[in-house]
Amino acid sequence: MYQTWEELLRACESCRQCGLCETRRHVVTGVGSPDAEVMFIGEGPGENEDLQGEPFVGRAGVLLDKMLLAVDLDRRQNIYIANIVKCRPPHNRDPKPEEQEQCIGWLRNQVKLIRPKIIVCLGRIAAMRIMNPDIRITREHGHFMQKNGVWMMAMLHPAAVLRDPRKKPEAFNDFLILREKIKEVCAHTYEAVQQ
Repeated sequence: MYQTWEELLRACESCRQCGLCETRRHVVTGVGSPDAEVMFIGEGPGENEDLQGEPFVGRAGVLLDKMLLAVDLDRRQNIYIANIVKCRPPHNRDPKPEEQEQCIGWLRNQVKLIRPKIIVCLGRIAAMRIMNPDIRITREHGHFMQKNGVWMMAMLHPAAVLRDPRKKPEAFNDFLILREKIKEVCAHTYEAVQQ
């Protein structure tokens, strides 16, 4: 485990533990406040993320940012966003279990440094890896559970909402549920935001 962000980022950017390093343009470690009480975790970078070196910057990222803003959250100020794998799987396929296994140590180190009070898993892959391998995201999104002293919730992946816009109201409702949990358990997330 690395004790500082600088050490972690330097080591992560030179990682060659799995084959995803062969085709990456950038290692996409994460973005946000290192003091965040709320951490969002997705499955892995897509093409836009690989090009820009930041998670959730494509169409799904635009939708995510709009929903975040609606509940006074901002990727640059009061949350942190990361992924299970830090390099783009070819053709945006799901990361394979062995790729997740090789990469999960980086995410664990990020969680250890941040020490979030709430973790939000964006999509099925992240929810299965972080929360419960048997989770059924279409039925269980928007519900909190506690694991190792951290509140966790799965949300529909923004890309899934783009594919089926009828899911937008239930996806947005999850953000409203998240806002209430933040007010309940987080001391600093909203302190700079006018309520």
